[in-house]
Amino acid sequence: MAIEILNGSLKVEVFFDPTDREFEDNVCVCLKEFGPDEEKILYADETNIFLTAEEARKLSDLLREAADKSSHASR
Repeated sequence: MAIEILNGSLKVEVFFDPTDREFEDNVCVCLKEFGPDEEKILYADETNIFLTAEEARKLSDLLREAADKSSHASR
């Protein structure tokens, strides 16, 4: 699964990494940044953050909660 944000300058991809199945933190959040260096917010063009299943679920819950609050606030 992937989504492009910040006007397409940042691609966020989330996936289970089967090559890391022996590790607890095998859910990968991959951030890929495009564009001129002076506009980038990350040091590297690609950054991977590995989460446990529990951390991934918690992050999902937090994002959903914030999105729900945002949707209700704009009504």
